[in-house]
Amino acid sequence: MVHRDRRGRRPTRFAEVDRRTRRMLVPAVAITASPRSEFGKGAARKLRRAGQIPAVIYGSGAELVHVTLPAHELGLALRTSRVVFTIDYAGALITAKPRDVQRDPVRRVIEHIDLIIITKEEAAERGAIGDAIRATEAAATEAGMDPAAAVAAMEDAIAHGESASDAADHALSDVREKAEEYSAANAHAAEATAEAPAEGA
Repeated sequence: MVHRDRRGRRPTRFAEVDRRTRRMLVPAVAITASPRSEFGKGAARKLRRAGQIPAVIYGSGAELVHVTLPAHELGLALRTSRVVFTIDYAGALITAKPRDVQRDPVRRVIEHIDLIIITKEEAAERGAIGDAIRATEAAATEAGMDPAAAVAAMEDAIAHGESASDAADHALSDVREKAEEYSAANAHAAEATAEAPAEGA
């Protein structure tokens, strides 16, 4: 028999929750970009020897910009899947994500990266989901429940079209309801144990 919650949704397995949570909790990495004025393979090799990676930033109707990014910071950031960058460039902050990463086929070092600008709407949605997940996990932990189960309920609600905030509210409601049921069951068990005659009495 498949157990469902009070809204008729099938629980998600914890392994699925962990994978989906990692995908939704997108880290934002601050990085500084410098303007790029020299082009060509020779110039690119020179930049890489100096610890800089050639890059382009484009999207959302903005003009394509040629920049360089610090190789070490970029390499560390790209170890995390679905990373988002907050790029400090020419006094402005640009939110962008990797679109294409070119690597040396043998050494696997980064040679060039394309970054696409994230719209304010997409950034807000990502932030709202991340905030909702963190709030849900914290509330579940405080209630003594498995946070993965609460996140599963929240993600299922989002998958059914609910907003991040509504999904978090419903997940928290589920968590509190289960916590109350668990507490009541424990209290009942304790009372039953206390009322039971001592063995051998």
